[in-house]
Amino acid sequence: MQCMRVTASGNELTSSETPRPDPGPGELLIRVCAAGVTPTELSWYPTTHTKEGRPRIGAIPGHEFSGVVVAAGAEVDAAIVGRQIYGMSDWFADGATAEFCLTQPQSIAPKPSRISHELASTVPIGALTAWQGLFDRCNLRAGERVLVHGGSGAVGLFAVQLARHHSAHVIATASGKKSELVKQLGAEQVIDYRAFRFEDQVEPVDVIFDSVGGDTLDRSWQLLKPGGRIVTIASQGESATDQRVKDAFFIVEPNGKQLEQIAQLIDHGDLRTFINVSVPLSEASKAYRNELPGASGFGKTVIFISNS
Repeated sequence: MQCMRVTASGNELTSSETPRPDPGPGELLIRVCAAGVTPTELSWYPTTHTKEGRPRIGAIPGHEFSGVVVAAGAEVDAAIVGRQIYGMSDWFADGATAEFCLTQPQSIAPKPSRISHELASTVPIGALTAWQGLFDRCNLRAGERVLVHGGSGAVGLFAVQLARHHSAHVIATASGKKSELVKQLGAEQVIDYRAFRFEDQVEPVDVIFDSVGGDTLDRSWQLLKPGGRIVTIASQGESATDQRVKDAFFIVEPNGKQLEQIAQLIDHGDLRTFINVSVPLSEASKAYRNELPGASGFGKTVIFISNS
């Protein structure tokens, strides 16, 4: 099969031909139709190291995808073969920037029927991160005030929509040119972070969902109500020395049951997703380096690999 592997330099991908993987016990083989791009993934620990801590060379990135199940390993119901699915794969496994990838049944769900494979591939990481941050970590309740930092980002746009669908009062930060989109997604107030200091524009909130980190996160603590909760997905949170930040940081986990609920929201028209730009497998290196013309400026970049 054709795939794209991380080069020794770690900042680009190179085309490679490799044997198609065989599903082991408890695994599924997926023919990838499209894969979502998270550019920072090339520098993540699971991309550069094995689970045992040894250097990892030539990893295939891309851990969210949409495609078709083509084979099932032992201990997996073979009836799933032929189904159109979307989902995630293990961070330490080779990913979906390839014609085929491996995953597990509990990490996927039926693809939302009303959208294409390309659109579906933009959903798993972003929507699951928002879901797990708002509901699993913060236990968001109806009527609470939520501040989403990075409301037009690949995760933030889902956080805005899911919070609003949960009957929360949503406030978001975004650049001025993206404010109207974020309002359409459900934010009742959008603050242009380039023009205003958000802490001067916002009354105290119950929940803060941070996808920016750094100074933005530092300035956010003062806005929490007593008993307020904050989560951050900014990468520097993992190595933070501030215990508050360490406690607030989390990494998304694959969850097929949550993906089923998210697919239902999409099919009912309650959740939207967006493609920044879609490119073929051969352009994957440019996609990971953010060197693609014609990008819309919001949503996720997609690697298109095959039709269903």
